[in-house]
Amino acid sequence: MLEVLDLGLTFVEAPVGGTAYRELGDPLPASTLDLARASDAVLFGAVGDPRYDALEDRRLRPEAAILGLRKELGLFANLRPAKLFAGLEDASALKREIAAEIDMVIVRELTGDIYFGEKSRGERDGLPCASDLMIYDVGEVTRIARVAFETARKRRGKLTSVDKANVLETSRLWRETVIAVAADYPDVTLDHLYVDNAAMQLVRAPGQFDVIVTGNLFGDILSDQASMCAGSIGMLPSAAMGDGPFGMYEPIHGSAPDIAGQGKANPCAAILSAAMLLRHSLGEEAAASGIEGAVAAAIASGARTADLGGTLSTQAMTDAVLARL
Repeated sequence: MLEVLDLGLTFVEAPVGGTAYRELGDPLPASTLDLARASDAVLFGAVGDPRYDALEDRRLRPEAAILGLRKELGLFANLRPAKLFAGLEDASALKREIAAEIDMVIVRELTGDIYFGEKSRGERDGLPCASDLMIYDVGEVTRIARVAFETARKRRGKLTSVDKANVLETSRLWRETVIAVAADYPDVTLDHLYVDNAAMQLVRAPGQFDVIVTGNLFGDILSDQASMCAGSIGMLPSAAMGDGPFGMYEPIHGSAPDIAGQGKANPCAAILSAAMLLRHSLGEEAAASGIEGAVAAAIASGARTADLGGTLSTQAMTDAVLARL
């Protein structure tokens, strides 16, 4: 039993995403951004709302909030741990013995790549066309590579860099830069995979991965794939970090409007995101480990929401975790 800790935390809520657009006409109001800047850390909820996906001005769409927060707060490194909790072997899309090997961290670059590159609509040969610019500079790649090497150094000492250097010039720069940074980390083993091979290896032999570092687009896709290898996207937390202890923490899943308000959502990814907040931004390792242990104990006891093949509601699953804290 974890001793009850009085961490002295103060929580303040602020609208963001679809809710903020509906209430204030802006998915990232200045007041929300100011509050985030004044905080020690941010625990973030899902922002998606399909009612606003068709807005012509992309600056007003819900996803503009999360991209804006990452950029404005300087959060360039996304840490996405993927680990199979004992008892969830049958919830994985993989064979039990393969799924049991999953224990990795995907380090995703957050503020560059095609998501932030110049976008345009036009016409080519009489037909409507669109373009999105994928761009990275050496500084952006260097800083995310250092986060990844430091993460690998604290784990099993293996780093896999994922790119598409056989096709993309940005990936050629990415690989060259990661190799240059590797000279400062002789204690970490570095290898490289093309993103298509990495996706295949994640389902063939995920146990080979310790830390994966990759760009914004590839990291977005691979971390969602890793979530299903580990049982459910409802189990994976994440941290968005900058140069210091401040971070923004969120489950990697979206808002799931099809089940909103029905009490079906798995709360574990959000709970585990709070544990990451305590560890990385507040230095509360005992509290973080206690929360993670409580989630593991609840899962081991058979507690399951629908995405894991069970019947527990969001509240009941939360109660199962709290009972073991």
